[in-house]
Amino acid sequence: MSVLVLVLAVSAACCLGFGFVLQQNAAQQAPLSDFLSFRLLLDLMRMPRWLGGLGLMVAGMVLGAVALGKGEISLVEPLLATNLLFALALSRYRTGQSLGRQGWAGLLLLAGGVSAFLMAGEPRAGTAVADPLRHWLIIGAVVGVALVLTAYAKRSRLSWGPVLLATAAGLLYGVQDALTRVSGTLFGDGGLAELLTSWQPYGVLACGVTGLVLVQSAFETAPLRMSLPALTAAEPLAGILCGVGFLGDRLRTDTGALAWEAAGLAAVVAGIVLLGMHPAMPCGATGTEPSARDLQRR
Repeated sequence: MSVLVLVLAVSAACCLGFGFVLQQNAAQQAPLSDFLSFRLLLDLMRMPRWLGGLGLMVAGMVLGAVALGKGEISLVEPLLATNLLFALALSRYRTGQSLGRQGWAGLLLLAGGVSAFLMAGEPRAGTAVADPLRHWLIIGAVVGVALVLTAYAKRSRLSWGPVLLATAAGLLYGVQDALTRVSGTLFGDGGLAELLTSWQPYGVLACGVTGLVLVQSAFETAPLRMSLPALTAAEPLAGILCGVGFLGDRLRTDTGALAWEAAGLAAVVAGIVLLGMHPAMPCGATGTEPSARDLQRR
């Protein structure tokens, strides 16, 4: 494992975790009439705290993109999932809540699961699949699942809706990560002209903006502990699927390795859920920041 890739991925996770906490703190005060609307982003742009969180998220995505350009997506994605640890650290600082058994169990499961998956799978680069049909089939399947989840979320925005929206956003972010990797390769091979005449960078933009609307709508309608675990769990799963499916990433496939890889991913998901449900995670509005509705009236 490259030390540089490790440092970049963990730094990206730190920025993402802190950014998500700040964004949710602001988004929960936006008017519900903005739910699943691009108008939500316009209202949130009036909140300094949300802009700060967005800046951290963008920084995290840039660092993640650099890490993806230097390492396999099947290696980087599990490391990016540790953003929940940094979100919990910031939330714990704000609330003064100790980790307790649940926090330590989630931390150990997440860290142990990432380690087990990386050690068992030994992600390494291979030859990317050139057949565009395979690209479209995998990307279409992931995006299709995200659309179905979003459609169901519209019917249950105050119950399971935020979880479904966050899962959909995570799937889109996983596709975005894969297309970012492809875009970097295009730029490296053919320069800016090759990049701008290909569809992948525009796919990165579309997935990023759509995912942002989905995740902010999830943040708006539910506590962070409901939305962030789903977001954090879905992104690496979608990214690894794309990495192995068409980017040429290779994992060990013998029986023992597959068993440890599956166990590692299961531990990651379980750790994410435990950490996301930790009492230190924000669970409601604090009332310290003016809402977007109030800003509109001024």
